[in-house]
Amino acid sequence: MSHTPHELHEEFPEHAERLTELKTSDAHFARLAEEYHEINRAVHRAETNVEPMDDLAETALRKQRAHLKDEIYAILTKG
Repeated sequence: MSHTPHELHEEFPEHAERLTELKTSDAHFARLAEEYHEINRAVHRAETNVEPMDDLAETALRKQRAHLKDEIYAILTKG
């Protein structure tokens, strides 16, 4: 399997411990992380032409991924 860029632990290496902790202790965070993972994989498959899609659909997925990443970051950095 090829390397998929933009995985959460690569995006937020300084929060790796907290990522793991929240995935197991916070159902809402776990859901966000799983949704991010699924969208990130879909973007990667589109970028590598494993599952090509039109530009509009790929752009929409990228925007969803960015929104989820912002939401996840807000939770990670909340006191």
